[in-house]
Formats: sequence, C-alpha cells, structure tokens
Amino acid sequence: MARRKSRRKYSRSSHRDVSRAMHKRKHGTLRSGKGGKGGRVKSRKQAIAIGLSEARKKGKKVPRKRSRKRS
Repeated sequence: MARRKSRRKYSRSSHRDVSRAMHKRKHGTLRSGKGGKGGRVKSRKQAIAIGLSEARKKGKKVPRKRSRKRS
C-alpha cells in the first residue's frame, strides 16, 4: 500500500514569518495595529495571528481567515 503525500496547509516561508513575530514578541518589540502604532503585544495567540496576516499580505500559502457566522 503506497502512502499518499500529505499537502501542506502553510508554506515553509510563512512559518518563518510567524517565528519572526514570536521572536519580536518575546523581546517586547512586537506592536499591534497599522504600522505598529498600537500597544505592545503580550499574547502568544495575537503574535501568531500577526505573523500569519503578514505572510498573507506577502502572498504566501496560508489558509484564509475564518469568517464569523452570523446568527
């Protein structure tokens, strides 16, 4: 039985963008908002979200942001 190669959801280069954002958060230099004019990011989840959105803007392979369901 031959195993099918699994497809990547995220590109390797998008991983680098996220790890760069995590590194900035750890050193306290990651800021939220347009142009980094917001407050300092302390949340791990927020840092990951910033890294992914930056990768999306660069056109890397990242799944689309989930749309909210309206009730």
